[in-house]
Amino acid sequence: MNMINNHSLKPYNTFGINVDAKYFIEVASVAEIKEVIEYINIHKIPFLILGGGSNILFTSDFDGLVIKINLKGIDLVQEDDDHYFLKVQAGENWDDLVKYCVENNYAGLENLSLIPGCVGACPIQNIGAYGVEMKDHFQELEAFDLTDGSIRTMSKTDCRFGYRSSIFKNELKGKVIILSVTFRLDKLPVLRTGYGAITDELNKMEVKERSIQSIRNAVINIRRSKLPDPTEIGNAGSFFKNPTVSPVFRNKLLKSHPGMVSYSQSNGDYKLAAGWLIEQCGWKGKRIGDAGVHGKQALVLVNYGKATGKEILDLADEIKKSVFETFGVLLEREVNVG
Repeated sequence: MNMINNHSLKPYNTFGINVDAKYFIEVASVAEIKEVIEYINIHKIPFLILGGGSNILFTSDFDGLVIKINLKGIDLVQEDDDHYFLKVQAGENWDDLVKYCVENNYAGLENLSLIPGCVGACPIQNIGAYGVEMKDHFQELEAFDLTDGSIRTMSKTDCRFGYRSSIFKNELKGKVIILSVTFRLDKLPVLRTGYGAITDELNKMEVKERSIQSIRNAVINIRRSKLPDPTEIGNAGSFFKNPTVSPVFRNKLLKSHPGMVSYSQSNGDYKLAAGWLIEQCGWKGKRIGDAGVHGKQALVLVNYGKATGKEILDLADEIKKSVFETFGVLLEREVNVG
């Protein structure tokens, strides 16, 4: 095994936090994963699975083995009258996959363009944007079971997807490694333009004939106009989840905050815009040292260069406190802390 000692994790996390792993290894096959897990079990070493590093905030060095998943491959494994079934290995870049799908007229993921990270992480978080969630086009996945070394095939029901959640953030956290994900993609596109500013952006682009490519272009334009590029300013995208509240509580808030942004949910509850709540508390664009809140999107915390993970986490805690004091709403982190 090509294990590296005392390896910097700065290139492997989009916040750009400069911490070290005591041991570091990259794996590109199931056989290599099995070998590494056997080594871990024998030597009783703590470990961390790392994909694209786009959803983690490191607050200290990792006193164990960081395993970087580099499984690659995209394969059309099946199709029927209405769908393509695409099996994608966990180490593939997510936006590269979306680009590949659009170029091949595999419809469904275009609204999820430009989300950072790898395919293996997308079921854990059930990533979503602009009215679409990953689970909407999920078929199944394969996972390596760390308890017995078996490979499990898991259905949508097995994964228990919720809003930015899944079984992998709960009962199976730290117990499996996702190897591949199979997506069910549409032959006849269903163009979703009603969420956010997609329609306005398409009109601005003077698009005459809407397509999955034009929607991808619109989403990319919107995200680039609002969100910082991790290669330029360290960040992990949305730091907090949009909180869900009851109709009674939402109506109570509206009386004192008539401009509050909210979205009705299928179960009758309302989702609040966490970015709006944070902005109302005066945090948008605020900077403390090199830790800050982005000036165009208050939901994004950023590292302007030399911030530590602890400084960013302290800032997040102050934001949570002020939102709770102002609105009585407790924000939940979307980003994992390590």
